[in-house]
Amino acid sequence: MDFKELKRKLSSGGRMSDAEAVELLQTEDIFSLGELANSICEKRNRKFVHFIRNRHINPGNICINRCKFCAFSRSAGEKGAYAYTIPQMVDMARASKGSTGRPQPPVSEFHIVGGLNPDMGVDFYSELFRALKKEVPGVTIKALTAVEIDYLSRCSGIKIKKILEILRDAGLDSMPGGGAEIFRQKVRALLCPEKIDGKKWLNIMETAHKTGIKTTATMLFGHLESFGDRVDHLRRLRALQDKTGGFLAFIPLPFHPKNTGIKDAHPVSGLDILRTVAVSRLYLDNFDHIKAYWIMTGEKLAQTCLLFGADDLDGTVIEEKIAHDAGAESKKAMTVEEITGMIKKAGKTPVERDTFYRRLKVWE
Repeated sequence: MDFKELKRKLSSGGRMSDAEAVELLQTEDIFSLGELANSICEKRNRKFVHFIRNRHINPGNICINRCKFCAFSRSAGEKGAYAYTIPQMVDMARASKGSTGRPQPPVSEFHIVGGLNPDMGVDFYSELFRALKKEVPGVTIKALTAVEIDYLSRCSGIKIKKILEILRDAGLDSMPGGGAEIFRQKVRALLCPEKIDGKKWLNIMETAHKTGIKTTATMLFGHLESFGDRVDHLRRLRALQDKTGGFLAFIPLPFHPKNTGIKDAHPVSGLDILRTVAVSRLYLDNFDHIKAYWIMTGEKLAQTCLLFGADDLDGTVIEEKIAHDAGAESKKAMTVEEITGMIKKAGKTPVERDTFYRRLKVWE
């Protein structure tokens, strides 16, 4: 790969081809790849690296799908299964508030995803969102993957667009990009045949964007897929972003095999993660932000990703469960001081953001 020629091409508005992306996912010249991805990232975001004060709330792990790769889900009645009530989740939200009624620290986002529980329908989530908004005025609710939205639609008989409108009016501000996994059907049939297919995931996200709901996008990699499958996934995301502009960020998620049903799977290597982050930055030229999700990469590797095209670390998180059930060895939460310290030691400038990447504070 001629990196100088590739840089000229990308800097002049040309797009990375699928063949170039596949080649770069296998390159041994990791330093030239990182240098190029970092330069493209800094051209778009300067040296800013974003984070958010957020809290994860998982309504429950009871799920009818029981995908092979998922270590989080349980069947009803199974040991370890749980389902929180709305008052219990409001208590979680209340725990982040001080006696003055202001969040301490000022959590600006609740990230809410769970399993496909027949007892949690559209009315349940509408009531939950309203209760959380009442308890913490001004908080942003980022909730429910495309898979969960599809399930709510099928259970209720209400069309996807109407489901999204109902939830939006109840307080849903944004949606996470989970459930995308890998779009190519031959892989999806082995990895998660119970889930909606890639085309349906993309259709739901397109509907959300047209309904005024911004989302993120993800890709789960390092399991059964090929490099070509990864690039196919990126190509479909780039095409939808060209159409709607509704994706806020892309998050490449390394697969964690522990406690899953994927046989002979091994943890993704650090070099593979760095290559995938860098190629994502170069290929997804219409995405403003690439996230190194420190929960799944680990803190130190996430810090290194900041030199390979990533400009976001997610946030404080507080009580992450899904990745840790699959063997993630990172912390379950991080303080603002820890996050800003990580960013500064990488030679970057920490920027506290909200869900929509509006800058709240620059930590010089």
